[in-house]
Amino acid sequence: MTGPHAQRIALLGGSYDPVHLGHVALGAHFALLLQVDQLRVVPAGLPWQKSTLKATPEQRAEMVTLAFAGQPFPVVVDLQEIERSALGQPTYTIDTLRAVRAELGPQASITFLMGADQLQRLDTWHQWHALFDHAHICVAARPGFSIDGAGLPAAVAEAFSSRLGTPDNIRNTPHGLTYLAQDFAVDISATQIRAALQRGEQANSLIPPLVLDYIEQHNLYRS
Repeated sequence: MTGPHAQRIALLGGSYDPVHLGHVALGAHFALLLQVDQLRVVPAGLPWQKSTLKATPEQRAEMVTLAFAGQPFPVVVDLQEIERSALGQPTYTIDTLRAVRAELGPQASITFLMGADQLQRLDTWHQWHALFDHAHICVAARPGFSIDGAGLPAAVAEAFSSRLGTPDNIRNTPHGLTYLAQDFAVDISATQIRAALQRGEQANSLIPPLVLDYIEQHNLYRS
């Protein structure tokens, strides 16, 4: 168990192409649930599973900064994956978690946040089993999603189910537990947003206003 003053840090990774209200809602939900000292939002550099990013790394980082401004908890935009990518290095989540663990020490409670779609592909991630050695994993489920439901690889379902903990457990231990936020109300796809913007449709209900202004000013996703 960690001591009473151990840090609580949550990490929210993603390509953020573009960042949308679903990302903000997911981060805020867990930041408040876990009573974190800091939410670190980690834009991916050049993620190997997504090779067709439209916005530059700098633009994606700037959009994230705008999207998470004014939250009732400390937010830091962590650029380590973009910096590694600029050096030609891979941007694996496991490397990010190892770096944060090395920075914060063995007692800090570190939690990696993801959506149900990411959990469904977790067995394709580099050294995915080792993620639990450095962080907890909390998942925001779509309405009707279950660990035993169709689409979740058996190995992932087993690993996730065997580590289930409560928010209090996660707040007060360093790593290794899982939590599923049932029927998370927000289900927004960046792919759908890009398609809508390309068609010239409004996306006001999906994208934070400051981010939408940024997209329009930089003429992103129009072609």
